[in-house]
Amino acid sequence: MPTTGPAFTTRKPRFNHVAMSLTPEMLDEEHRKLRADFFGDVFGFVDLPMMTIDRKRQVFQVHNIEQFVFLIADDDGSAMECPRLDHFGLSVGAESELDEILSRAKAWQARDDRVDIIDKQVDDHGMLAITSIYVRYLLPMMCEIQWWDYHEPRPE
Repeated sequence: MPTTGPAFTTRKPRFNHVAMSLTPEMLDEEHRKLRADFFGDVFGFVDLPMMTIDRKRQVFQVHNIEQFVFLIADDDGSAMECPRLDHFGLSVGAESELDEILSRAKAWQARDDRVDIIDKQVDDHGMLAITSIYVRYLLPMMCEIQWWDYHEPRPE
């Protein structure tokens, strides 16, 4: 299918971040530490303290310097609100990696009921089955993790 967009001769653009607004209280030291511990342990995100401004900003590197989650306090003190299934998504290369994330999230949920999980489900499309989970903790959006299981040769 022909495209009429830019040529992008150096590389194709890719998603590099998601940004969400929180109240200043949700960006205090206690909540930043809880998020840093959870997202580090469950997803392998890295909190970037050099980007932190107390009650104003928290930034997580997501497995690559060009990928990050940017949390910012809204100037008027309000916060982003969205329906439960609004989310940002990541994919993993093996079902065992998805299962490990799910296991870690469930361990956190056992000690903190603010962890919201939508358990493993599979959408089978014949040539491709997509297995996914959704997890939320102290953010307005969930994080979806997908594993794509190709039943036919994977497209390039």
